[in-house]
Amino acid sequence: MSAVRRTLAGKLPLLIWLVALVLCVGVILRTHFVADMSAFLPSNPDAQQRVLVEQLRDGTIARLMIVGIEGGDAASRHRASRELAAKLRQSPRFIGVQNGESATLARDRSFYFNNRYLLSPAVTTEHFTADGLREAIGNSLDSLSGSAGMMLKSLLAKDPTGETLELIDNLQQGGGPRVADDVWVSRDDSRALLLLQTSAAGSDTDAQAATIAEVRSSFEAVRGQSGDQANAMRVVLTGAGVFSVHSRDAIKFDARLLAGLSTVFVVILLLAVYRSTRLLILGLMPVLSGALAGIAAVSLGFGQVHGLTLGFGATLIGEAVDYSIYLFVQSGQNSQGAAPRSWEGKFWRTVLIGVATSVCGFGAMLVSGFPGLAQLGLYSMSGLLAAVLVTRYVLPSLMPKSVNMRDIEPIGARLTSAAHWLARGRVIALGLIAAATVFLCVQHAHIWNHDISALNPVPRADQELDAQLRGELGAPDSRYLLAFNAADEQAALRAAEKLDAPLRKLVDDGVLAGFNSPARMLPSLATQQARQSAMPDAATLRSNLQTALVDMPLRADKLEGFVDDVQAARTRKPLTRADLDGTASALGLDAMLARKSEGYTLLIPLNAPASNEKGLDLQQLRTALASSQLEGGNENLHVIDLRDQAESLYAGYLDEAIRLSAWGLAAVIGVIALALRDARRIVRVLLPLAGSVALVMAGLVLSGTMLSILHLIGLLLTVAVGSNYALFFDQGDEDTTPAQQHRTIVSLVLANLATVVGFGLLATSSVSVLSALGATVGPGALLSLLLAAVLVPAKRTSA
Repeated sequence: MSAVRRTLAGKLPLLIWLVALVLCVGVILRTHFVADMSAFLPSNPDAQQRVLVEQLRDGTIARLMIVGIEGGDAASRHRASRELAAKLRQSPRFIGVQNGESATLARDRSFYFNNRYLLSPAVTTEHFTADGLREAIGNSLDSLSGSAGMMLKSLLAKDPTGETLELIDNLQQGGGPRVADDVWVSRDDSRALLLLQTSAAGSDTDAQAATIAEVRSSFEAVRGQSGDQANAMRVVLTGAGVFSVHSRDAIKFDARLLAGLSTVFVVILLLAVYRSTRLLILGLMPVLSGALAGIAAVSLGFGQVHGLTLGFGATLIGEAVDYSIYLFVQSGQNSQGAAPRSWEGKFWRTVLIGVATSVCGFGAMLVSGFPGLAQLGLYSMSGLLAAVLVTRYVLPSLMPKSVNMRDIEPIGARLTSAAHWLARGRVIALGLIAAATVFLCVQHAHIWNHDISALNPVPRADQELDAQLRGELGAPDSRYLLAFNAADEQAALRAAEKLDAPLRKLVDDGVLAGFNSPARMLPSLATQQARQSAMPDAATLRSNLQTALVDMPLRADKLEGFVDDVQAARTRKPLTRADLDGTASALGLDAMLARKSEGYTLLIPLNAPASNEKGLDLQQLRTALASSQLEGGNENLHVIDLRDQAESLYAGYLDEAIRLSAWGLAAVIGVIALALRDARRIVRVLLPLAGSVALVMAGLVLSGTMLSILHLIGLLLTVAVGSNYALFFDQGDEDTTPAQQHRTIVSLVLANLATVVGFGLLATSSVSVLSALGATVGPGALLSLLLAAVLVPAKRTSA
């Protein structure tokens, strides 16, 4: 019975491992992967940061997609634009599709005309008095000779006061894209342009990917009907959703490719040493287990996994495979028999100290206010713990009793001699570390990149295309915003109306070049009702018209249509958001009235004068708007510089990461001190870690690279990897046999090769944030091993 129990006890770790793998796979199959920047935004932002966070996550700006049709001749592009717009308007994936067609413009003009008396700010009691009518009609007659004369002449009988043209002018201020052949085109007519608003949020990368696919398939269908010019045309897309999808795909592709290449190299390397397929498969089990555990843990902890975290998984190959290399090579499972118990205890103690330092280093990230940073911390901790547990409790029970491993004694002997030779360069190594430290102290103000673009995974060419297409559309500068949190839609519209007068004064004073307001597109219910009350009854209006038209070339009986429309407007139902569907105003209104789970956020874009190179004086704006007396208090009104907010957001992110890393490193020092309890040994174990970090940082700065948050993660991983090397070099003593010493150094070199190649390949990634990790950890791991050999020399042992 006891034998059965021992057998079951021996198989229990294997059973637990298999069940855990199945559970992890089940979690991963249900995991949602994202690639937008929302994971790198604070989970508890302040009031101004919240506006930026909400816009990036689910704002209308994040739902906009710009489409350009290039190639072919102009006529083919214009026709393709019209046909593509018609197809996309039938799709539920799009809320709005605009391409400048006159049919859309006609709908807008019809909407403005039919609702002109509810929309026009000129509608007051005075406007319909005899004097008010005389002035308004006189202005309309004077404008007949202008550029809008033809339109005004056709509207004069029903709109003698010119409300329609005034509304169109107000809503189209700031210009727009060029129109050719009834569609929007670039300035040189080399592209036809479309502006789409997607139903899916910009942060929903799966839905955005499906939306992009529909645009492309619809374009292919349109292109197939374009004759000889079809093959010459192509479609380009840009926008927040497009960036998210492209970034996710690039990260996935690079992660899979580089992980595959790393795996191939590790397989070749281990086969050359193990000469056993079974040991090779066993050696990769901790890698697989760590990656699955890391992704599953992040999915359970955060509800989603960021693409960068997934990419970070490729790096686990170089770290997790180390544990099995240490076990197989150092365990002495060859013709010489099993290693002694004393060695086994020392081996696992050293490995566990190394793992503990890694967990402490990355554990500090878990308390970060930025979900992306916390994800990386949780992934690293879970992955490394799973890898070492599998190595410790699962692999030994699966290892064969006898392995015909390559004879590594000659290699180990030469490597040991090389390590002793390297130790002679201790003074040189210390000098280089000191020089690097001094250099970093001198350059401390120029080490870290505080620009949020350091986290931008979007290639420069795509960023340039985005700026070009936005410029061709005539999109205004959206750097400055007024934001106001309101209880409901009507409160937001009333706030916009109260802010209108002080903002107009700032425009008149030259402080602002202009602004846009949702109140121009949809006045509040109270304002519409006030305008209805200001309209006179039919008899009064006819009497006022008779008086106003004295000595004017218009007769009152010719304006009966005007009288009828005013009477209809007096009693009609006030406009709501739903009435704007199908018009250009709908998209603009949605961009400025952001609906939240609780209430609305009013967003008013402000345009700085072109001559103002320093930007807007935000304090001056706040002072000018302080007397607006908004509902809910002016403390809910924020004047925001989005560029400054983004930069300060990332600066705070970086500062927090540095601070947490410092706490993590302090914990690493504490773990090593607690484990070694010898000041001299503590110093010589920590010195290679500090030296590799200093040399890598100095090398990156000297190469012209400013460090980002990803470089910082790489430095933490360098410490995690390097601690294993220093600890194994430190464990040598008089009781260590030459064979054990040789196996130790061979295992360290093999592990180091796996790590350096894994991260070295990552440095070649086209995704800048992944290449930053590789460029940091690759050289950092190599330096950690070399400095450990130099500064923590193993004691010579006699045969």
